[in-house]
Amino acid sequence: MENHKGKLLVVDDEPAVRRILQTRLTMVGYEVITAADGDEALERFSTEDPDLVILDVMLPKKDGYQICQTIRETSDVPIIMLTALSDVADRITGLQIGADDYLVKPFSPKELEARINTIFRRLKPQDSKSNGDDGVLQAGQLCIDSNRRRVYLHEQRVRLTEIEFNILQLLVNQAGEPLSRAAILEAIWGYIPRQPGDLRLVDVHISRLRSKIEADPKQPDYIITERGMGYSFQRFPSLASAHQ
Repeated sequence: MENHKGKLLVVDDEPAVRRILQTRLTMVGYEVITAADGDEALERFSTEDPDLVILDVMLPKKDGYQICQTIRETSDVPIIMLTALSDVADRITGLQIGADDYLVKPFSPKELEARINTIFRRLKPQDSKSNGDDGVLQAGQLCIDSNRRRVYLHEQRVRLTEIEFNILQLLVNQAGEPLSRAAILEAIWGYIPRQPGDLRLVDVHISRLRSKIEADPKQPDYIITERGMGYSFQRFPSLASAHQ
């Protein structure tokens, strides 16, 4: 198992989809386990401790939204949702309850591989560059530990998903510089927007991130909306190594 790139849980009620994804993803180096319904998905998630979940929305017993919510109660594991729903609002629902990304059926297995590879690549620790050898940054009451991928607000740990942490780190590393939603999408998710709904992916995650680190998400102190552009992280005088 040492040579596996990661353990994936594929949840889909269509046997053909499970078979194709298990075969394809195993061939490119992942360990793949599968589940056919909501109850089995939660059981396998608990016993197998996967590194990433590929989750269909329409499932017997418990749907993908319920599974995503349950997983998010205890885990920040990345979740990619698969949906046959064409309505953007339905896809946004999955993101709002904690999914990291989504693909609309039918999709190319190659595109799914690319999404998975991007997420795992972004999980690797980033060099702290000139921000201090220990990788700890202080911005106001917010403390970001890049090496351990942890965030503290008023010295209390804030639970972020992997994608949320990646977005925060991206913005902090370029504090004071506006980043477009398209640039954030490409940097974090690894692809350029092809339809209007793609940019909503960024907006929903920014909203979730603000709800966790801002005293008033509607009047943010840290993540600022740049009208007509995108977002930026407020440049704090204290944005330096906390241990200098």
